[in-house]
Amino acid sequence: MGTIQAFLDHMNWLQLLMLVMGAAASLFCLTFHELSHGLVAYRLGDPTAKVNGRLTLNPLAHVDLVGLFLMLAVRVGWAKPVPVDMRNFKHPKRDMAITALAGPVSNFVLAFLAMGVCSLIYHVFPQGTAAAYAILFFCYMAVLSVGLGLFNLIPIPPLDGSKVLFSLLPDRAYLTILRYERFMIVAVVLLAWSGAFGGPLGAAMEGVTRLLCRATAFPFEIAQYYFF
Repeated sequence: MGTIQAFLDHMNWLQLLMLVMGAAASLFCLTFHELSHGLVAYRLGDPTAKVNGRLTLNPLAHVDLVGLFLMLAVRVGWAKPVPVDMRNFKHPKRDMAITALAGPVSNFVLAFLAMGVCSLIYHVFPQGTAAAYAILFFCYMAVLSVGLGLFNLIPIPPLDGSKVLFSLLPDRAYLTILRYERFMIVAVVLLAWSGAFGGPLGAAMEGVTRLLCRATAFPFEIAQYYFF
């Protein structure tokens, strides 16, 4: 009993709370991203995501443990890709590009909404511990969502940006890239873990976050204090 009490006394509860909040924010960002892919594909004529139970906000349907770990460790990551069958689209390459773009766009929308909630709490509600933690959580969600959106715009297979860029290629080259893109995920993991995306991505995240703070009247100094 004494050993357990000693362990609890020395535990960094704030750090544990930050980890839990980071995991919750990451799961929501990733889930929202993948759900947006599935919904847009469904609206464009492909029911594959719906048939596979991916049109849901349940994070368990979307989570990829490696991608979630990287979101927490280096603030870039991914979820389990939503299955898409291009044969169901009327315009396969164009509709695939729109479906791919839906993920990053949804993250920027989510980031704007989360920063708007931060601004509302900051300007309207009494400042205290509860307000500070709420602002921290939604700021974290906003910045992670911005990072996820920007990261997925990088035109490296299998990231979403590659499907947008490669839709401009001839059909044969496009289909060849799609066939082998799943093998590129190893290179993406290694690049993310090595910090290769850190400098440019960090600068882009800061720039977008500044714009969001300006648009929502939330002090960038607070967001900067928490995250940069």
